[in-house]
Amino acid sequence: MARTHTVIASPVGDLLTVAEDGALCGLYFEGHLRGPGPEEWGTRGDADFTEVRRQLGEYFAGERTRFELPLAPQGNEFQQRVWHLLTEIPFGETRTYGDLARRLGDASLAQAVGSANARNPISVIVPCHRVVGADGALTGYAGGLERKRFLLDLEEPAERKAARLF
Repeated sequence: MARTHTVIASPVGDLLTVAEDGALCGLYFEGHLRGPGPEEWGTRGDADFTEVRRQLGEYFAGERTRFELPLAPQGNEFQQRVWHLLTEIPFGETRTYGDLARRLGDASLAQAVGSANARNPISVIVPCHRVVGADGALTGYAGGLERKRFLLDLEEPAERKAARLF
């Protein structure tokens, strides 16, 4: 298993991007909670991330609503199931932890869903920022609530923005 990494500049700060055998296994913010230590990054390989860099650039420019990259997040079976559900949340929409728990077949799993969501290793691309509290409030985010708000604002449909008073 060959790991490589690079750092990609973005409107939400530098993104540490990690791949293993050509599949993206991590995308972390500066100051990311539960981010990997340098010993887990692998060697520097800027050229290995051309497509990731292109698609992130398109996303932040408002030109991309879905990522098409090989992904290899590492986690247990439950986490994998939750992370897969995250990829199914459409651009510009949110879901609650309870919504995802019900999709897994058990509404009582909402806290476990929150825990798995918090450990998503591929921020932005596996859109854990699209998960909100039961009342629609922003809840914890490994990159910080300011970044979560930025990403949700970026994805908000123009007609919804225009209808807001503030």
